[in-house]
Amino acid sequence: MSETRVPVLIAGGGTVGLAAALFLADHGVRALVVERQPGPSIHPRATGLGVRTMEMLRQAGLEEAVNAVAIDMSGGSLGKISTTTLAAADLAAGTPAPPPVPTPATPPHPGRRAGAVSPAGIRGTCPQNRLDSVLLPAASERGATVCHATRMVSFGQDADGVTAVLDDGRTVHADYLVAADGARSEVRSALGIGTSGPGVIGTPKVNILFRADLTPYTHGRSFVACEITTPEAPGMLVTVDGEKEWIFHVEYDPGAGERPADFTSERCRDLIRGAVGDVGLEPEVLSTLQWSSRGLLADRFRDGRVFLVGDAAHAVPPLGAFGLNTGLADAHNLAWKLAAVLAGRAGPALLDSYEAERRPVAAVTLRQALLRLDDPRLHWDGGPQAPAARAAAGALNAPVVHLGYRYDSRAVVDPHPQLPSTEDVLLDLDGTPGSRLPHAWLERAGRRLSTLDLIRSRCTLLTGDEAWVRAARDVAAELDVDLDAHLVPEAEVTARCGIAPDGALLVRPDQFVAWRSPAMPARPAAELARALAQVLAGEANGSRSVRPAGYSS
Repeated sequence: MSETRVPVLIAGGGTVGLAAALFLADHGVRALVVERQPGPSIHPRATGLGVRTMEMLRQAGLEEAVNAVAIDMSGGSLGKISTTTLAAADLAAGTPAPPPVPTPATPPHPGRRAGAVSPAGIRGTCPQNRLDSVLLPAASERGATVCHATRMVSFGQDADGVTAVLDDGRTVHADYLVAADGARSEVRSALGIGTSGPGVIGTPKVNILFRADLTPYTHGRSFVACEITTPEAPGMLVTVDGEKEWIFHVEYDPGAGERPADFTSERCRDLIRGAVGDVGLEPEVLSTLQWSSRGLLADRFRDGRVFLVGDAAHAVPPLGAFGLNTGLADAHNLAWKLAAVLAGRAGPALLDSYEAERRPVAAVTLRQALLRLDDPRLHWDGGPQAPAARAAAGALNAPVVHLGYRYDSRAVVDPHPQLPSTEDVLLDLDGTPGSRLPHAWLERAGRRLSTLDLIRSRCTLLTGDEAWVRAARDVAAELDVDLDAHLVPEAEVTARCGIAPDGALLVRPDQFVAWRSPAMPARPAAELARALAQVLAGEANGSRSVRPAGYSS
């Protein structure tokens, strides 16, 4: 029996597990990912990537790679349509469509340019298998090891780390374990962590991935989803590539004795022909996947040295495209904290902020998805009456769910978690501690950069005053901490961040504001050192305090 030592073991090599490995690698941490499936899934599963996800991928240098494999729908989409069969929709004539729906990758209000909210965006949809095709090689090239056809059969933990046994006979010793093993997480069950929420919702479904040229029926028009109402084959037809690759979701009834195994290739082809309205169609069935919509929230996201991410921590119904994006944000939030603690740049108490920050976000996200499940118009309706309908239902505008959330933990100094707006995400991104750093365009050495592009793998100070830059250098040298400082004298930038030209903003590696000084204090170095002490849980380089006597108040 061989033994392996790694800083982080990740159980589950789906999209969130791969993202966790990638983000850790970008912070210099090697991870071992074990995934029981023999290889990456060919099934698209989720298809919608939000703007926050694209910002994280941009920070990792993968925005263009992801857009290269995405399905371009920049020419406009009909959104969701409903018809008896696809042929009956007569898209060539321009089937009436609902008003345009704001998406996470577009401004929340007409008339605002896309670059006002974020520098990042997806040009259409990116099926999950295509995203995995970017994440897997990127994580591997940067130092992660991904083992498919490998299952973690048991694990235990003590004060020094986690010991896991794999089904290939290896014993793995890790400092930390990240559970990305899905909604039926074996790690969560082994830890005895309960869940709340409705659990399985509605009737189970079979997801049929197939290939067929449907352009004779789409006539160049695109849609996100098409509800098929014919009694012969009711279900939901979902775009994968908009031309030859599609998903058809159909329900089945276990109470009537139906099973996923009943969906043979021939039966699936018959259902597809009925949904399209062409008995002569010869679709190629690529795979089928049984699934059920779930709503659950883990009671805890952490147990000692084990952390839950993605569906292991929260399973969210698909309407709204919140689930996968929330899981990726879990991984991004956790990665820099694990890296800082492993490198001795922060105290172990920093890891407490993972659950304190991500669980409330997941709880809100689950509620928003459930509201949309009860009333799909809250998602699909983009008309002038939509804001009032959302307000009456207690629903947030989708960009606010994806991007406007705020953190309230010890890793934020003086947080203000209350959102200024449930509709306009720009009002929520105002530089308040706990919110995502406001985006503004900068011109630097002939390059156009976003303020978000200035944030890499360490805490960063943004200011319009050179005195703060000197203070940051002094603090970094005195405390031996990683701290960048950037001068941003543009008045538009400082105003958007809620500071005067001589103020400063301390931003965490995950691009969230950790602390704000609206103006220059009498002792800027002391104030900055005090803020770092709180954000980094009072330690750097093991036992050394980040607030030495020279900086005490």
